[in-house]
Amino acid sequence: MVSMKILYFHQHFSSPSGSTAIRSYGMSRCLIGRGHQVTVICGSYLGSKTGLSGLFVNGQRRGFVDGIEVIELDLDYSNADGFVKRSFTFLKYAVRGLKLIFTEKYDLVFATTTPLTAGIPGIIARWFRNKPFVFEVRDLWPELPKAMGVITNPVILGLMSMLEWVSYHSAHHVVSLSPGIAKGVEKRGIAQSKISLIPNGCDLDIFDREVEKWRPMGISEADLLVLFAGTHGVANGLNSVLDAAKELKSRGRLNIKFLLIGQGKLKNSLMERAKREVLNNVIFHDPVSKKQLAGLMSTTDVGLQILANIPVFYYGTSPNKFFDYLSASLPVLNNYPGWLAEMIDMNSCGFTVPPDDPIAFADALEQADSNRADLKLKGSRGKMLAVLEFDRKKLADKWVDELESVYLKLGK
Repeated sequence: MVSMKILYFHQHFSSPSGSTAIRSYGMSRCLIGRGHQVTVICGSYLGSKTGLSGLFVNGQRRGFVDGIEVIELDLDYSNADGFVKRSFTFLKYAVRGLKLIFTEKYDLVFATTTPLTAGIPGIIARWFRNKPFVFEVRDLWPELPKAMGVITNPVILGLMSMLEWVSYHSAHHVVSLSPGIAKGVEKRGIAQSKISLIPNGCDLDIFDREVEKWRPMGISEADLLVLFAGTHGVANGLNSVLDAAKELKSRGRLNIKFLLIGQGKLKNSLMERAKREVLNNVIFHDPVSKKQLAGLMSTTDVGLQILANIPVFYYGTSPNKFFDYLSASLPVLNNYPGWLAEMIDMNSCGFTVPPDDPIAFADALEQADSNRADLKLKGSRGKMLAVLEFDRKKLADKWVDELESVYLKLGK
């Protein structure tokens, strides 16, 4: 049996005790279960918890978390940081990762975006240390920030496009998280045989266990609880939720309550708008751990998969929250076209509404409230989809198979 030591670069790594995505944690645990060693190199991301608590020494702290060796760099990052600060944090992470490329012992480098700069250590390992390099693409850059208008400088966009090309062509294999991402990678000249589609997965072990059920104050058991759990940033388009809340308020449907749980750059402005327009049917909450989220979702009626109406999102994203909703047997309301909307319609596990249409949004939630029995059936069908297609453990096994295949093909 092949045995490898993997350097795993993910700037925003978190254990389940944090409030952010845990794909890298789940993948690393699968590597260990298959007899491999893994060292995760990460920064300090607001909302994440690496599991380490010691002091930083020379800009890093190192330890083991559930069998995973973690090297946490003393680099704080938040979605609320400005563009310049975020950019410097990304670059400092890549530069400090380069040192580890030349000082650590390893057999293969795996790097996952975002940011795109996380792949720089892998590029150097490929060309200067002759090591196998596998690159995972979670978002298409620079297409995404360009489409959002976040980055408009043609020089910066050109440099990012160059880094994207070099990252793909330096990698021995590319892992994509959605069909649109896979096609985007292929358009950059990568053969289909070198691209795997391994989407985000469902953490069934977390959402299937006994949990402490809870709802925040202000939401009764009789209310229809509609949950958004994720980042409150530009990409998320959460003003559409407030638009729907305003429409429902005008209809007198205040028993339909929106709970927005998380953090992000636009959270304060969203809270100010809700206060200004007296949207008492919208409640904001701080992030919670995965365990607490499972307890909350056990009392939730509908999960919101919301994004800004930007075409690159339609097939080029694989949102963690969507798979959490499926895991928790929640019907999903999705407000943009694409592969997730098609999946919801095909499996009848939720509602799809047009972008920027608060009337259709409100209509769907009134329909959900008026037929709670059908709502439960939609949730059950979503859970079935989670078990059959998106079980994290099955997807992680497929992912490890790809890493082992790359390692063996290169004759290591």
